[in-house]
Amino acid sequence: MPGSREDFFRYVAQTSEQPMALEVERAEGCYIYTTDGKRYVDLISGIAVSSLGHRHPAVVKAVREQLDRHMHVMVYGEFIQKPQSDLAALLAANLPDTLSQAYFVNSGTEAVEGALKLAKKRTGRSGFVSFTNSYHGDSHGSLSVTGRDIYRDPYKPLLPNVTFLEFNNAGLLSQITRKTAAVILEPIQGEGGIIPAENRWLQAVRKRCDETGALLIFDEIQSGFFRTGRLFAFEHYGVLPDILCLAKAMGGGMPMGAFVSSPEILSVLKKDPPLNHVTTFGGHPVCCAAAHANLKTLLAGNYGLKAEKIESIAREILQADKILELRGKGAMLGLQLESSQLTEQVVEHCFQHGLILGWTLHSNTLIRIAPPLIIGEDLARKSFQTIRDAVIRFS
Repeated sequence: MPGSREDFFRYVAQTSEQPMALEVERAEGCYIYTTDGKRYVDLISGIAVSSLGHRHPAVVKAVREQLDRHMHVMVYGEFIQKPQSDLAALLAANLPDTLSQAYFVNSGTEAVEGALKLAKKRTGRSGFVSFTNSYHGDSHGSLSVTGRDIYRDPYKPLLPNVTFLEFNNAGLLSQITRKTAAVILEPIQGEGGIIPAENRWLQAVRKRCDETGALLIFDEIQSGFFRTGRLFAFEHYGVLPDILCLAKAMGGGMPMGAFVSSPEILSVLKKDPPLNHVTTFGGHPVCCAAAHANLKTLLAGNYGLKAEKIESIAREILQADKILELRGKGAMLGLQLESSQLTEQVVEHCFQHGLILGWTLHSNTLIRIAPPLIIGEDLARKSFQTIRDAVIRFS
């Protein structure tokens, strides 16, 4: 559209000095098409959002049908809206009994904010334990439990009474005490470098929470909805959280998040006073309709096996001298390279050859790979070979 590039830089608030600035015309399946006639493979799914690819027909159909019924009608929780009820029931049917009620919000950071408030009100405590290199969002409370100083330092002072422990270090868990409202962690750290929790350590965290009465919050905003090969990453470990935070792939491309817990724990939000945690647009009926169609499609399509196949192909192809490690599970992978210069060169080369990868100065030797779960084997192989060839070329 005439002027759209100029208007972007002049009127849209920027988050970096050098945005990618692709001018998007449309997106379909695994591809993003730009106004200059180019096509890119979205190998990060809009940062782990579009697990069914862009504009999946089932999601688009659900959105259109709900638009013909109604959009926003009332703030959260007051009116019975079928898309909300349908989505909550489908989630509950695929989660343990202790995670049977969902509070819908608009984003991952809102899910974390709600979980933190819920834990404080349920326990009557104010302390939190989080972990180094964690990332839980950019709003004030979420940032307060994010374990990376590069995000935190510009906004200090943040919330008090937050203790950061080393991830996967069981020797420090005594710092979870009876003053701790909740422990919050990612079963697989995303922004911190695609670092999976160790099974014994995660079990030890659960045990320590049980001993002290602290609640355990799992942030599965990036790892949920078959991204790791299971519907939720906690299923790999056999460890249940008290509160589960969801977003990203939940909405099939629409803004959607939730924090999920038991009716007993969530009941504290109804009283002393009533309406003590509310949202205007959380659980928007169009977003809920999209999320319901998205989850139904995921459950019906063997997408866990598809995520595992993506990992298998990646581990087969992504081998070279300067590749130090390929971490992660399923289609949530991190390619650790030898230097930041090599990483930047590889990402730029792939971009010029039609591949969109995840790399930032905050993880400057790691390439994040999170393709849509619908990606075909041939396209996956071709994409991973392009990455490998770039590593070899610039080594």
